[in-house]
Amino acid sequence: MKNIALLFTAFILFQPNTLAQEGWFEQTSGTTSSLYDVCFTDSDKGTAVGSAGTIVRTTDGGTTWVSQLSETTENLRGVSFTDSDSGTAVGEKGTILRTTDGGTTWTSQTSGTTEYLRGVSFTDSDNGTAVGWGGTILRTTDGGESWVSQTSGTTEYLTGVSFTDANNGTVVGTDESSKVDIILRTTDGGTTWTSQLSGTDIRLSDVSFTDTDNGTVVGSEGRILRTTDGGTTWTLQPTGFTDEITLFGVSFTDVNNGTVVGYTRSFNGRELILRTTNGGKDWTSQTSGTTTGLIGVSFTDSNNGTAVGGGGTILRTTDGGTTWTRQSSGIDIRLRDVSFTDSDNGTVVGQYDSYLNYSGLILRTTNGGATWVTQSSGTTTGLIGVSFTDSDNGTVVGDNGTILRTTNGGTTWTSQTSGTTENLYGVSFTDSDNGTVVGGNGTMVRTTNGGTTWTSQTSGTTKNLYGVSYTDSYNGTAVGGGGTILRTTNGGITWVSQLSGTTSSLIDVSFTDSANCTVVGYNYSFGGRGLILRTTNGGKDWTEQTSGINQYLVGVSFTDSNTGTAVGSYGTILRTTDGGTNWIQQISGTTTLLHGVNFTDSNNGTVVGRSGTILRTSNGGVTFVEEKEIDVIPTKYKLSQNFPNPFNPSTKIRYSVPQSSNVVIKVFDLLGNEIEILVDEQKTTGTYEITWYAESLPSGIYFYQLQTSGFIETKKMILMK
Repeated sequence: MKNIALLFTAFILFQPNTLAQEGWFEQTSGTTSSLYDVCFTDSDKGTAVGSAGTIVRTTDGGTTWVSQLSETTENLRGVSFTDSDSGTAVGEKGTILRTTDGGTTWTSQTSGTTEYLRGVSFTDSDNGTAVGWGGTILRTTDGGESWVSQTSGTTEYLTGVSFTDANNGTVVGTDESSKVDIILRTTDGGTTWTSQLSGTDIRLSDVSFTDTDNGTVVGSEGRILRTTDGGTTWTLQPTGFTDEITLFGVSFTDVNNGTVVGYTRSFNGRELILRTTNGGKDWTSQTSGTTTGLIGVSFTDSNNGTAVGGGGTILRTTDGGTTWTRQSSGIDIRLRDVSFTDSDNGTVVGQYDSYLNYSGLILRTTNGGATWVTQSSGTTTGLIGVSFTDSDNGTVVGDNGTILRTTNGGTTWTSQTSGTTENLYGVSFTDSDNGTVVGGNGTMVRTTNGGTTWTSQTSGTTKNLYGVSYTDSYNGTAVGGGGTILRTTNGGITWVSQLSGTTSSLIDVSFTDSANCTVVGYNYSFGGRGLILRTTNGGKDWTEQTSGINQYLVGVSFTDSNTGTAVGSYGTILRTTDGGTNWIQQISGTTTLLHGVNFTDSNNGTVVGRSGTILRTSNGGVTFVEEKEIDVIPTKYKLSQNFPNPFNPSTKIRYSVPQSSNVVIKVFDLLGNEIEILVDEQKTTGTYEITWYAESLPSGIYFYQLQTSGFIETKKMILMK
């Protein structure tokens, strides 16, 4: 099994622009996942957590955010750090993650519950409390090595927790059965919890105490409750808003200065930020510059604070909200399509998604994805589809009728006249001359001279056409909205509508010959599921296949009538080797939306998607490796012990190279058989970390070996399923 599969994430770096304005300044988190909580330990170092296991980290006050590997796809709802290194995140199905190195590695801890954990509060590296549904309260005094369930006196929903020291803490939530709020108080580290009366019947979301006496609770209907005696009495504070307000997060840095975030359905629906400088006697609304609901907030002093929310939103202030500056810390890259002509030469297209509105991204590799080079597209429109027929000749299509052409592998790209302003979604060339492009409102254009001229064809539909596939210059199929499937056998002179058996959107199509074809999309029936249609007679009959998933499928690539791969939302990758009779889900290692897939043979393939994701395999997706460079300059060669060990299904391997060297890292089984080559390339001076995914391998003892021209070292690891 001398195969290697690599996952590369392309990061395109730009000098941030700073635009002065009133309100919060928005930062780019590098994710489109909803962020639910955030914790800063000082004005520079902070961590945010969110949906599908998302963890992002900053060490420069949010100028840059780096995605961290959580090893989970569960939603993470709470995070608490006590210093820059030690932190805990909690989430769905009793998930508890722990780091002692600032998030470089996150380790799963045993919570002893499958309840949804919604909040966590640590006062030092050892003492912490997590709360969640079912009245769950968990306590640790050893940094999470063991968690002990405490008696809360309720089986209802607990959503927030705040401790000021190892003994004194408050938990809030909602009793849905009786529609009243819950406030619980402990002064002995949770050995006993006492119910407190708030005098309201609202849903409580979060709580923040600055000392044993002074605390604030927020919840539905825009309600804010305040205590100055440790919760013996709670006072409702006026906000000036109606019951259309939901407050999700609160952060106080002292008895006077605090910020609350949430969402209001007023003003056509938008975020809400409230600020007080007198302990809540007065609350002032602040302008954030976003319309996204905000869920979590963390201040380290009266000036420096961060709020997080839906769609990866991160907002930052450095002066308590008096004045605000909008910043860009990066760009979320959406890669839409990929085309390889052989195992080495490939092109990826997409767009930059940020308020800066950069678009028109083209990436090129000539070494199988080991390195990607940005090419000048000459356009600011989003690019959606790409088709190369050899390493030199290729065509890219995109928004507003954009068609770009290269005859030198992308060294130069030339704009061509498409004759339309519709968005163009799909392109298929069978040779350097003959190609077809499809797009919005049934748009279809055809060239027989490499794009020198494009001629409009009659598709017979006004539905959006998203994908097109030709097997030769005559035979082709286009798919689109409303279950549309169109077929031509004369190069598009006439198109015939075929019966798909669905009204759902069909997004991509792959023909391997004139008879065998697979189409993917999304089926809205039965709660929604990934849709796969198959024909073996050129589209005369289409049969729905079982995908086994509920996610969107938006890309498909077959290399022969049997072997194909489909990709979609939440990092979904499906593989078949029997023409779709059986589809097997593969581990992608990501939860981002995957837009495009292209295989050049049954082994070598590339998948692209949101957040600049590029996945590469050379063994049909059986295993793959993720590698990143660590900001540590080594003085000697070193191969570190993998972590975790034992592991299932992935583990991290760190190694150091003190000088430019050709590095080879291989994995062997107990009998000495070579299982996989993880690295085999020239490396510059640096420290590197790879994550090896071994989902398809059996449990057992394996060895990994680092070898250079003058150094060799081998270590043992255990895969335990």
